[in-house]
Order: sequence, then structure tokens, then C-alpha cells
Amino acid sequence: MVGSAIVRELRRQGYDNLVLRTHAELDLTRQADVEAFFAAEKPEYVFLAAAKVGGIVANQSAPADFMYDNMVLEMNVIHAAWQNGCRKLEFLGSSCIYPRLAPQPMREDCLLTSALEKTNEAYALAKISGLKYCEYLNRQYGTDYISVMPTNLYGPGDNYHPEHSHVLPALIRRFHEAKVAGASSVTCWGDGSPLREFLYVDDLAELCVFLMNNYSGDETVNAGTGKEISIKALAELVAKVVGFKGSILWDASRPGGTPRKLLDTSKAAALGWTYRTELEDGIRLAYQDFLTSPIRAER
Repeated sequence: MVGSAIVRELRRQGYDNLVLRTHAELDLTRQADVEAFFAAEKPEYVFLAAAKVGGIVANQSAPADFMYDNMVLEMNVIHAAWQNGCRKLEFLGSSCIYPRLAPQPMREDCLLTSALEKTNEAYALAKISGLKYCEYLNRQYGTDYISVMPTNLYGPGDNYHPEHSHVLPALIRRFHEAKVAGASSVTCWGDGSPLREFLYVDDLAELCVFLMNNYSGDETVNAGTGKEISIKALAELVAKVVGFKGSILWDASRPGGTPRKLLDTSKAAALGWTYRTELEDGIRLAYQDFLTSPIRAER
């Protein structure tokens, strides 16, 4: 999702000398293959958006896989980029790198100040390792490697898997299927009280290209809207957009994740960037993507 959005933004801005590989063409967890790719192509600028991602269920059921796959692919890419003289690399992480009970909104400098959220700790540790490796390469070898930490993302190209997706695409699929089936109710996890922030993926892509051209530094840059919404209100908004008219029930025996996770985006704002897409507008665009993407919708 993020990689394709960055490609769209680069092309929109007139960049045409792009070196692209799909997962089928290049498995980033294979060190020898990654090294061969970088040795052959010698890319000058690298956006590292690839990752193994998922929601609470996926993270809790396969923490070893989430740690290994993410740690290996990011180390392979960052190391091979450095070995082959990459002029600048941008590493994309996640707001889950910040402590579970970090002061809100979360500033970039709250990283590693207290314990992480247990439900996605493995993924967070892998992402922290990636951004720290970029920082250490800058310190030791004078590279210009930067990182950006997005909040919860959604939009074209999202994963709508019924068990392994994030909350917003999962709600889109659940309410759509309930509408089609004529269901009288939909049951959601938790009590609906956790607060979350959501950023449309094309807005993130604009920031990624902006940072590649305008930012250098060891500290990461948060990417978000500075606005939050409860999961309960989010479910009601998604139901409205999808057109589901039934009841929304809550299963409080299921985990809800971190109570609150709002990013401080003042650093990005000071650099000259702000988001464009409001949440309801973005959900409408995401729902249209879901309806017109049957392969993603069914997997």
C-alpha cells in the first residue's frame, strides 16, 4: 500500500527513473538476492516501505514471524544500500515504536522512554532496530539516512483480510459483508474506547517525497493528522460510509490495544508539511478501492 502510493506521488511530481520490484520479483528477506539487486542497480535514493504488517490478531499469533521477517528485510536493504553507495535512504516505521503509555501527543523524543504495547511488541522492536541502524550508519559512516514514523494508515492497496488486517480496513470489510448479507448487527472487538489517529496513504506519500528532498537528521519524523477518534466513533463512521444500517455490538473480552496513540506532528509542520485528506473523505475513497479490488477484498 505505502510503496505504491510513493510511486504514484513520485510519478505525479515528474520522477520517471524509478527502479521497482514486486515481492514476487525480489524477496527482501533473502540477503544474497538483495545484495545482487543493489550491486546491479546501484539506486541513488531508496524508500524502504516494505514490511510484514497486520492487526492485533496477526501480531499476537505470530510475534516471532513479525520480528524475524521485518528485522531481516530492513537490515538486508539498509546494509546493501550502504555497501553500494546509496546517496539517501528513507526508512518507514510505525507509531507503535513509541511506549504504550507515552505522553500524548507522542513526540519523536519519547522513543525508548518506557515499555512498549505488548500486543505488537515484536513488530515495534524490529522497527526500532531499523531506525536505529540508520542512525548508527549516519554516526559511524556519515550517511544521510532518515526515518519517518506514520500513524495508522489506510487507502488504496490496503489489506482487507478478515483476520490479518488493521482496524479500519477490517471494519470496511466487516460492515460491507454485513450489509450484503442483510445482517442485523456487527460485533467489534474491545469496548470501543481506545483512541486512534488515521492518515490517508497518499498524504503520507507526499510527506515521504518531501522529506527525501528537504530533511536530514538522525531523529525520526512523525507523520499524522494530529486528530484522533475513538474506535467506537470510527466504527459508526465506517458503517455510515458503507451504508450498514444495523446495530454495532462490542465484545469487551477481546483486546483493544494501546489506550491512546496520537502523534505530535509539529516537527513535520515546522518543515512545511500538513495532511490534506479528512477521515470521512478518505474512508469513502478506501471503500471504493475495496469495491473495485476483488482480489484484495477476498484474500
